[in-house]
Amino acid sequence: MIKILFVCLGNICRSPMAEFIFKEIVHNAHLEDKFMIESAGTDAEIGRCVYELAQQELDKHYIVCHGKVGRQLERKDYIQYDYILAMEEKNVQDIESICGVDSEHKVARLLDFSNKPRNIADPWYTRNFSITYDDIEEGCYAFLNYLKEQHVF
Repeated sequence: MIKILFVCLGNICRSPMAEFIFKEIVHNAHLEDKFMIESAGTDAEIGRCVYELAQQELDKHYIVCHGKVGRQLERKDYIQYDYILAMEEKNVQDIESICGVDSEHKVARLLDFSNKPRNIADPWYTRNFSITYDDIEEGCYAFLNYLKEQHVF
């Protein structure tokens, strides 16, 4: 089983969007049994539901995230997960400050797997959840293609 943790700052916008977009992509590919997929934040809004505008954007694409609440990234997550995918470079730095040096090369930005590596802007500040959705979806498909090349399934 491949264990994936998506990480952003608060775990109420980008990382839960990535969690549920990737779960939907994996479900549609009939690969659910191959993955454990979750999300966390480096400075999490612990116990808070996914931000309403992020939920609305997911709803537009028929993706349900109800029941997800923010949780804090912990040092033990580095041991538990195979891939820890950040939304932006600042998240990578924060992950390493929480988990230590990435000696096993588990940490990357989600869009590092795409043809156009870049940060995913925080829609909390940009207010553009549709661009965030598109960037995350692009990254999720690219990451799944990467995994298909690395693993046999």
